[in-house]
Amino acid sequence: MQLFNRELSWLSFNERVLQESLDPSNPLVERIRFLGIYSNNLDEFFRVRVASVSRLIDVGKKKMEGYSAGPKALHKEIKNVVLDQQRKFEFAYEKLLREFQDHNIVHVSSEQELEENEMHQVHSFFREKIRPHIVPIMLSNKRPMPELRDKGIYLAIKMTDFEHDKIKYALVEVPPKIFRFFLIPTSEPEGTKVMLLDDIIRLNLPEIFSIFSFEKIEAYTFKITRDAELDVDDDISKSYLEKMQDSIQLRKKGEPIRFVYDSGMPHDLLLFLMEKMDLQAGENIIPGGRYHNFKDFMGFPDFGRKDFIYKPLTPSRHPAFKDSKVPMIEQILKKDILVTYPYQSFQHIIDVVREAAIDPKVISIKMNLYRVASNSQIINALISAARNGKKVTVIIELLARFDEANNIKWSEYLEDHGVNVLFGVQNVKVHSKLFLIKRKAGKKTQLIAHVGTGNFHEKTARIYTDCSLLTANLSIANEVEKVFKILKNNIDRSVFRELHVSPFNLRRKLNALIDNEIKNAQNGEDAYIYLKLNNLVDSKIIKKLYEASAAGVKVHAIIRGICALIPGEKGLSENIEVRSIVGRFLEHTRIMIFANGGDEQYYISSADWMTRNLDKRIEVSAPIFDPEIQKDLRFMIDACLKDNTKARAIDKLQKNRMVKSESKNEAYNSQMEIYDYFRQK
Repeated sequence: MQLFNRELSWLSFNERVLQESLDPSNPLVERIRFLGIYSNNLDEFFRVRVASVSRLIDVGKKKMEGYSAGPKALHKEIKNVVLDQQRKFEFAYEKLLREFQDHNIVHVSSEQELEENEMHQVHSFFREKIRPHIVPIMLSNKRPMPELRDKGIYLAIKMTDFEHDKIKYALVEVPPKIFRFFLIPTSEPEGTKVMLLDDIIRLNLPEIFSIFSFEKIEAYTFKITRDAELDVDDDISKSYLEKMQDSIQLRKKGEPIRFVYDSGMPHDLLLFLMEKMDLQAGENIIPGGRYHNFKDFMGFPDFGRKDFIYKPLTPSRHPAFKDSKVPMIEQILKKDILVTYPYQSFQHIIDVVREAAIDPKVISIKMNLYRVASNSQIINALISAARNGKKVTVIIELLARFDEANNIKWSEYLEDHGVNVLFGVQNVKVHSKLFLIKRKAGKKTQLIAHVGTGNFHEKTARIYTDCSLLTANLSIANEVEKVFKILKNNIDRSVFRELHVSPFNLRRKLNALIDNEIKNAQNGEDAYIYLKLNNLVDSKIIKKLYEASAAGVKVHAIIRGICALIPGEKGLSENIEVRSIVGRFLEHTRIMIFANGGDEQYYISSADWMTRNLDKRIEVSAPIFDPEIQKDLRFMIDACLKDNTKARAIDKLQKNRMVKSESKNEAYNSQMEIYDYFRQK
């Protein structure tokens, strides 16, 4: 079976992010921030995916799925793709600097580019704000290399005394807690000079190392990326929480899997660093530009220019919650409600929990949390409920990658405030997005359920597209309660008729839905599938989609990230088209529509079609019965398929060809169209 390798497909997705930095329809500061997003994505890719490939090399694996050779060859190809993208990245960065210069905003890196009064500002800023945080470390053959932070930016220092033929090496970390961009007003109208902390430190190296008498001091940036895999030990004397805390500490000492350095670094300094860090020449050693950790550019300043950033889009209120005097729970009891954010306000979800916290009829609240904001209103609402005598149970996933420490903190905080905290199912991640509110109205028990596609996270709800189903439909709510029983007891196994719950029945239900379309196509009926997912990787599901295509089922897929399926291949997938949209918002909503012989079936889901989601996680897909909500979901799918400004056609080579309108007057941006659609409602 033909597949596209998932690692190379992920790199293709990140190139789509890189393309946005060159799109002149994006505001200037947003374009440089896309470089930051690209860089942050790439760091995580190396920490997780490249680290996994490296481990497969170590165990001697011979073949890789979707790739004609083994992990060693794939590792080499990954490096070649990254180096090619790095050239595009440098081109984009230089182009953006020139465009900023057209607006009298100039990036400066040396004292020759500064006026005398500007130099004074820089030196004052260094002495007052930076110098107290500088901890220079002298390097020598006799002392071991200090432990370096995975996310740190380091300056490798070379000091040369030509007269006495002496060289010393040192290390300075760019202080991580200081804003990396120093803005210097100029005499030009609206003019500003921008200087990075890296260069301010370079400028002040003679002051930092003033006790030495060297004729030349040079500084070159480098960074390391470590394997982020957590190794949770099996010591039965420790609690799960203690094991996780130990593992997070060990992650900081993970094996380096990438060493990126300024390609101008002198060879002797590079060899010295490699030797001290026990790095071998090869795929892991990557030459780069003068600056690293471009993820900081995600916070690049906007200079007070509204035209440099996206026009603010205020999320609209959901029509069902328009009257703030009517209790939200009463509205949900009347009718299913779908909140789609960031187009509609995520505040509705918070307010439902807040309302439940003080509702005298509410007796319990259950919720599972995967990622939450650092200052979470959801957490506060749950604590409010506990203080008001509600029985509050929260299942927290401690293995949410890179949020482990945050989730440990919240678990302890919730327990301290009277919330019952559980850690889910052993060896299975809990990735579903659920809550359940139980009320007593006289003798009647009422259940209010939430099934969503995204996390209970106020910050990401402003930049990720997601949706939340709020329902009192007992056929769904009772099954949500069954999921919580599984999460509490681990050994419970329930039958699910409405919900599709992995790892119990989701894969089987998806196969049945696709088989139904195949049967209808073979009987000459209309047969089609619309998919909107982040990732499509699972080989068994892809095989089933190929089978559907061969039977004549039309498959329209919108896949934001990894796509291992090869679309449009004669004899394999000619009835499958795949598009990807990268725009202002991160596409995260998971929607499925099946023709079902004219009686369309609609679903939303927390799960991508990846093996881990279908077999190794608790995920929940929910049917959408309400015709009005179905109409909303169909509009969103149709808008994505009409997009000709941010959509790319995914082909067998994943070259990211932009989908363009034949007429220049018909530009269609799906995210803006969806925003307008919900605003008008």
